[in-house]
Amino acid sequence: MAIILTENFRALFYAPFYAAQATGAYAAAGVDVTILTSPDPATAGQALRDGTADVMWGGPLRVLTLAQNDPAAGFVCFCDVVVRDPFFIVGRTPRADFSLDVLRSVRLGTVAEVPTPWLCLQQDLRDAGIDPASIDRIGGRGMDENAEALRRDEIDAVQVFQPYAEMLLREGAGHLWYAAATRGPTAYTTLVTRRDVLAQRRTELQAMTTAMARTLRWFAAAPAEEIAGLLAGYFPGVAPDLFAAVITRYRSLGLWTTTPVMPRAGFDRLQASMRSGGVLHTDIPFESCVDNTLAEAV
Repeated sequence: MAIILTENFRALFYAPFYAAQATGAYAAAGVDVTILTSPDPATAGQALRDGTADVMWGGPLRVLTLAQNDPAAGFVCFCDVVVRDPFFIVGRTPRADFSLDVLRSVRLGTVAEVPTPWLCLQQDLRDAGIDPASIDRIGGRGMDENAEALRRDEIDAVQVFQPYAEMLLREGAGHLWYAAATRGPTAYTTLVTRRDVLAQRRTELQAMTTAMARTLRWFAAAPAEEIAGLLAGYFPGVAPDLFAAVITRYRSLGLWTTTPVMPRAGFDRLQASMRSGGVLHTDIPFESCVDNTLAEAV
């Protein structure tokens, strides 16, 4: 019986999840995994809730939010993969001396597609002694629209993930100001299941975790061009050389872990961002949202 795994949405920073399937790692570990496509995080979350999917990959932010608002949902993270923030601030002009204080004096277009990037950037600002409300922020627009606005000189800086950042840099339309990954560990994307599924299908989920651990070790060492070629079918609109450049930059930032055990530090950093951003109203225990036993057994 197959494990049904749903993607969160299609994004380059999720590349290791596709690689586990493309390299045959799941089959080699003895588990049959079928991946469902998903247009957005809400669809993935609903599939896990209603049993259409057994596992999803997604942000611990959703697990924390449900632990507060709907504990009966029973979502739990069990295999860590993306351990740092994959977003960048790209500015219209060079800023070799960039600090977050620069954002007080520019028009910044922030991500509308998902909440985590702005929540985490807000915490960065607070840590630097800057009130996020003081930023001239343009919200509610997608990354496509913000990137076009930067190209037209209608905005000073944008918050984007890859490949938008790499494309803007290559075109000369933008300059890298800030890589959010440099703040350090932030729990960003894991495999997530329901606690009843974890209990009932533990052997298969253990095999999935083993497969992901092997994939992560391979992903850390394989040539970027090889990875880009293998996963080209998942991202047909991304040129192979651009894909390879994305992998190289993300690896240099330590975006992906090599062990699937979620560290408490990354979880705490995300939770602090959610608390200060008003999404969480109480502290959620690490053990309520994370089960590292499968990862520790690898």
